[in-house]
Amino acid sequence: MKKIILFFTLLFSIHSLTAQEKSRIIVIGAHPDDCDSDAGGIAALLAEMGHAVKFVAVTNGDAGHHKIQGKALAERRYAETQEVAKRLGVKYDVLDNHDGMLLPNLEVRLQIIRKIREWNADVVIAPRPNDYHPDHRYTGVLVQDAAYMVAVPNIAYDVPALRKNPVFLYTRDNFQRPNPFRPDITVDITSVYKKKISGLDAHVSQFYEWMPWIGHYENEVPAGKEERFQWLMKRYEENIKPEFRASLVKWYGEEKAKQVKYVEAFEICEYGAQPTEDDIRRLFPMLRK
Repeated sequence: MKKIILFFTLLFSIHSLTAQEKSRIIVIGAHPDDCDSDAGGIAALLAEMGHAVKFVAVTNGDAGHHKIQGKALAERRYAETQEVAKRLGVKYDVLDNHDGMLLPNLEVRLQIIRKIREWNADVVIAPRPNDYHPDHRYTGVLVQDAAYMVAVPNIAYDVPALRKNPVFLYTRDNFQRPNPFRPDITVDITSVYKKKISGLDAHVSQFYEWMPWIGHYENEVPAGKEERFQWLMKRYEENIKPEFRASLVKWYGEEKAKQVKYVEAFEICEYGAQPTEDDIRRLFPMLRK
């Protein structure tokens, strides 16, 4: 029994970063714009500080449009991700799974295990498995299913298993059932909000074409490039919810929290390493006092 307890203690311990070491973050989303929407701000902040950030889209996005489809759409969306990578200073991978057809099967789970291992991730960020879109839900399930297996050497043995288990975080959503999102970590992204929107702006096929069409607000999209950008900036503005404001106070202090205009929030997953407050401040240096 003592050996089993020691094994799990080691497995779920967190690698302590020294002052010179950098965090390695991997953000996993269902489609080639989800990572940007959910974590583009924290990605930009970390990249500016010299930390390593990778986005992974689990599907190639070949169904997300009303006029283009298949290979042509997948190629266009891949090109958009590479433009995002330049703008935010991140790496951006796109897996070749069909959009709208994602299932939480072993093949895709192994793909995700390999991506997390190859990146030697300290932190894995992904959606919760409750969402209106099946691809979003199943991405959450797939990452949960990978959370333990990334440290098991005989699974996906062609890529060395991690010697530590990453911290797994959920991205924010507004769904209340079966349980509402809990903002354990709330990050001030005010200084990089415009850069985050610049990342979204690179997804022309999505934010100016597909989502306005499927959302029935395509007539609101301005024609000019600068006008579109300003429109997108305003569209993503929102009031900070009281629970997010309370989380800001915890991480930044009351005075600084009052000045924050834009945030991204994350919930700590019960799977993977369970971080202390000091661990979180090491992994996310913008939260250091």
